[in-house]
Amino acid sequence: MTRSRLSLWGAALALPLLLSGCLEVDQHPGWLRGEFAGKPDNRPYQVRFHNDRLAWAAAQNNRNQKQNEYNRANP
Repeated sequence: MTRSRLSLWGAALALPLLLSGCLEVDQHPGWLRGEFAGKPDNRPYQVRFHNDRLAWAAAQNNRNQKQNEYNRANP
C-alpha cells in the first residue's frame, strides 16, 4: 500500500470517532430558580398501595418468600 492510501484509510477510520462526540445530548434536568423543573416521581407505595408503606413492605416480603426454592418445594 502506498503512503497516501494508508493515510486515507487512517483518516476514514478516524472520522467516525471524531464525529461520535458531536451527537451527545445533554442529559441533565432543567433547573428553574434553584429547583428541578420536572414532575416528581411517585414512589411505588404511593401509587399502588395508596401511600401505605406497611402494605407495600408486606407485599415485597411475600413476593421474596415465593422466590425461595426451599419454601416453594416442600419435600
